[in-house]
Amino acid sequence: MTETEIWTKWESQVVNGIFPLRRFLGRSNHSVVFLTECRAQKLVNAAIKIVPADPARAESQLSRWQLAAALSHPHLIRLLEAGRCKLGGHPFLFVVTEYAEQNLAQILPHRALTGEEVREMLPPALDALAFLHAQNLVHGQLKPSNFLVVNDQLKLASDTVRTAGDTTGIDLAGDVRALGATIVEALTQIRPALNTPADALSLPTTLSPGLADALRRCLSLESGNRPTVSELRKLIDPTSEVPPVPAPRVPESHPAAPISASATAAPMPESATARELDSLVNPLPRWLVPAAAVGLVLLAVWAGSRILRSHGDAPRPVANPVASQQASAPQAAPSSVTAQSAPSPVVHQEIPVVSRGAHDSIRGQIKVAVRVTVDRAGNVVAENLEVHGSSRYFARLATEAAKKWKFAPADNPSPREWLVQFEFSRGGVTGQALPRVRP
Repeated sequence: MTETEIWTKWESQVVNGIFPLRRFLGRSNHSVVFLTECRAQKLVNAAIKIVPADPARAESQLSRWQLAAALSHPHLIRLLEAGRCKLGGHPFLFVVTEYAEQNLAQILPHRALTGEEVREMLPPALDALAFLHAQNLVHGQLKPSNFLVVNDQLKLASDTVRTAGDTTGIDLAGDVRALGATIVEALTQIRPALNTPADALSLPTTLSPGLADALRRCLSLESGNRPTVSELRKLIDPTSEVPPVPAPRVPESHPAAPISASATAAPMPESATARELDSLVNPLPRWLVPAAAVGLVLLAVWAGSRILRSHGDAPRPVANPVASQQASAPQAAPSSVTAQSAPSPVVHQEIPVVSRGAHDSIRGQIKVAVRVTVDRAGNVVAENLEVHGSSRYFARLATEAAKKWKFAPADNPSPREWLVQFEFSRGGVTGQALPRVRP
């Protein structure tokens, strides 16, 4: 049984009777993440992270999540709810946050960032860190997977936030070093070791002297030699200033986050073996990568950003299209085209609208195919993503658009299947439908 098959068995569970595990998204060495929803916040999509409940650390972890839930900053992921639950008779902790479609760790295996792209990424990250450090809080785990994009905006993960110098020993200077290491990793695809001397760093020769010097100072082995966030901002851009942060420090006892004392999810199916359950408590080896994440080259789409560029094309089925429509470059309102030709089996096409930031980041073509099931009246009643393309962002746009396609009514009462193909490029978006013939 593959790792994905193990985790997808959990998709039938409902944490707390509120948060359905809709789709397995990925895992780390100590947690697993699913797509869920948060009706209390009117969010159709949210992320839920589930971690084993270590009796010695559970209360401190819940306390940190409670602290993070009380924070509000445009460049910090919103923490919505946290608590305890049981899955298959095993105790776990869970935290529900905003859903991010992309993160930096998913692009670096495919290419490094340029110095210009790093400069675009740094201001929002520094703003979030300035907000935390002003309250004697630290992020605690600055690394590529915690640089996320939500609704075209860069955000740092917030479920790792904690008081500076708590039991983990991470202080403000530790955050600065981790930020510097992340930027070096983004530029070189290699994270510098903790004991790497600053003057031994190998940085791109095209990097500006100011940014190179700032990174070396961030990675100084002596914490006292590292710049503060405000100083780092000035080193990178002497004309800029970090905005003042008036928010007071939130006490650890703040009751903002609804932390459940105990909650039980729907019973685990009997088919889930003890070994499968143990695989969450005792994570699989590090070299096992979730199949859902393999080969993804995701696209950061915050306004004006070119940081996460799409790469690679998925194979396109060869067949004669029965409908095709070209959409122009990004538009303000959804593009919708109604077919005028009576003989065409496609009565209505919905063409995805791409945000300007995503459009400007496209290189070549991104191809996505969605298999749709059509009822006798010509309405799409089911859809399944068959060709994901190179970006989850474009795959989502294609799937949502395919649901709105309308086909000509048919005399045959049996459901029909079509393959709706979309091609995203700098020139716009095209869509076409191909009859899908079962083998």
